[in-house]
Amino acid sequence: MIKKKEEKDIEIDLTGPDGNAFVLLGYAKQFARQLGYSKEDQTQLIELMTSGDYENLLEVFDDHFGSFVTLYR
Repeated sequence: MIKKKEEKDIEIDLTGPDGNAFVLLGYAKQFARQLGYSKEDQTQLIELMTSGDYENLLEVFDDHFGSFVTLYR
């Protein structure tokens, strides 16, 4: 479940359904669009996220969106 905290912080519980890799990819696409990433940058982000294992996906997600999204295990 995604929780909004103080309007800017988003928390994602990785132990629940939101921790699914495909769900996280969807969030990444959504956040990238909202932040104004170009189509090319969005494609590169998804390719980078899917270029390794689940831990890689989380690391790339956190690198790009960690300033406003907190991932909980």
